[in-house]
Amino acid sequence: MNNWDEVRTAFQVARIGTVSGAAEVLGVHHATVIRHIDALETSLGVKLFHRHARGYTPTEAGDDLLRVAQTTEDQFSQLTARLKGQGADVAGELVVTSLAGLGPLLVPTLSDFQRENPRVQVKLMTGPRLFRLEYGEAHVAIRAGSVPDQPDNVVQPFIRQRVGLYASKDYVDREGKPESEADFDGHRFVSFDNPESRAPFNIWLRERVREDQVTFRANADNVLRDAVFAGAGMGFLPCWEVTGRDDLVQVLPPRPEWESPLWLVTHVDLHRTTKVQAFLSFLKARSKEWAT
Repeated sequence: MNNWDEVRTAFQVARIGTVSGAAEVLGVHHATVIRHIDALETSLGVKLFHRHARGYTPTEAGDDLLRVAQTTEDQFSQLTARLKGQGADVAGELVVTSLAGLGPLLVPTLSDFQRENPRVQVKLMTGPRLFRLEYGEAHVAIRAGSVPDQPDNVVQPFIRQRVGLYASKDYVDREGKPESEADFDGHRFVSFDNPESRAPFNIWLRERVREDQVTFRANADNVLRDAVFAGAGMGFLPCWEVTGRDDLVQVLPPRPEWESPLWLVTHVDLHRTTKVQAFLSFLKARSKEWAT
């Protein structure tokens, strides 16, 4: 087995499940995909796929090949990302991964950074998946919670996100405003749909309200924010997110035990590159404005 093109073709077929899909990704004719698969199976002497009307499903041997090909593909991606990031100019693609809830802060920050560095193309990736810096999936990660401990990463303290308990004026007009947690009985709350959440304010809330009092749950920060704004219940919001709003009431002010530490994480191979250092400096300077 000397032809990487054939292995790469088999990898894409296994990943996508169809010849046409693999052909589109590889930019070749579907007949080329079939020829590569046939040649690879012949050279190995085993069947790599079960053929059926819906597409191709890997056999046990195909799964083994897929794991090896995935590792090789990851290593190529890692090498490419490292090489792209080693230029002396602030140029090329900059991939940042972060909590979705920081989007309202990061989007204008990235936009301004790109405006100052027009040869940069920015990409902001959010969501629950942990993007792997060691495989070049992102240049900079902003992560919350305990100190990230992945090997070969450079971790720096970023900011501590202050949060308070808020309700809409409409909610307070209807239900009243508790003076302290001792008055929570009878009130409704908005919270994450994740009983295992380790966010300090979520832990605090679970210890103080009954399950049936959390009457609106969601798995996205922006949805929970909108639920508080709409009067569905009281909920925790970052202080920066409520600045300038006159339709909200602060039920309880921020407390240190509710704060979430945020961390800047970069891979050691890219940390000192001009592009990454330029963005980190820009981001740290901009974050000082967020506190005010």
